[in-house]
Amino acid sequence: MTAVPAADPIVLEFADNRLLIDLCGAYDAHLAAIEKALDVQIIRRGNQLSILGDTDSKQRAEGVLNTLYARLESGRTVAPAEVESLLRMGSPMAGTRPQTGGQLEMPVGDTFEIQTRKKRVEPRTDAQKAYVKSLFDDELTFGIGPAGTGKTYLAVAVGINMFIGGHVDKIILSRPAVEAGEKLGYLPGDMKDKVDPYMQPLYDALNDFLPGKQLAKLIEEKRIEIAPLAFMRGRTLSNAFVVLDEAQNATSMQMKMFLTRLGKGSRMVITGDRTQIDLPRGVPSGLADAERLLNKIPKISFNYFTSKDVVRHPLVAAIIEAYEADNPAS
Repeated sequence: MTAVPAADPIVLEFADNRLLIDLCGAYDAHLAAIEKALDVQIIRRGNQLSILGDTDSKQRAEGVLNTLYARLESGRTVAPAEVESLLRMGSPMAGTRPQTGGQLEMPVGDTFEIQTRKKRVEPRTDAQKAYVKSLFDDELTFGIGPAGTGKTYLAVAVGINMFIGGHVDKIILSRPAVEAGEKLGYLPGDMKDKVDPYMQPLYDALNDFLPGKQLAKLIEEKRIEIAPLAFMRGRTLSNAFVVLDEAQNATSMQMKMFLTRLGKGSRMVITGDRTQIDLPRGVPSGLADAERLLNKIPKISFNYFTSKDVVRHPLVAAIIEAYEADNPAS
């Protein structure tokens, strides 16, 4: 790939027409997304792409196209999600060539990929990228923000990565079994049957990263545990990757109990959404207390997400913004 000098447009020339087709996307959908996001015009002629617009926008579009093409050269795919991710993460300037290569166990340089048994996972926003870095760097990490921002999903992915890499011996995933409408005692079955519906999002994430038979075996061997927060009392969690999900529904005493379970060789991740507290009226959230008390302790990182980091359906971000506008204090 070489840049061809031009007075006004930036002209990029690509040697591999097959990769160029993938770069442009079906019916040039990827080019259209870049044009809309960066306010440029991209004209395709043969194996060349001409970029028109103001100087800064042209250079950013050039950087995006170079980065996506380098991804294709490394044998990876480019889907709409990757294009959107790159545009969200502060489009790279002209001349940017990311590191490429084999599977990465941990983030290296500007490349943040989490390798699991079934798939590679990549952060799609700057906030997600900073969060993943914290998950690898810090022994205790908080991820706080609205639904759909990847807090739990990325934490579980990093946990799987560390487990298969031998950095931890087990994974422990927990949630407060707080009732939100339907009483726990009214649900049919034994205690496991009653509790499992609260844990289902954690099972969903694990199923994304591990083959079914392997996951079932690891759960049977208790190398992966999924349990309500109340079951953590009295334990010391050593050489483990520990995730507390929906932490806004933990009381202050429960949060203190959980945080003090941290043992040698372990990593702990706390995720929560301050706008979705299901605790009884008048009961303070332990997540808020933890923010207030722990935010200046070294090796404890706090990572915050907004509606701009939502990676579910675009309507989810719009819904969150509408509720925030109606109740700014939340």
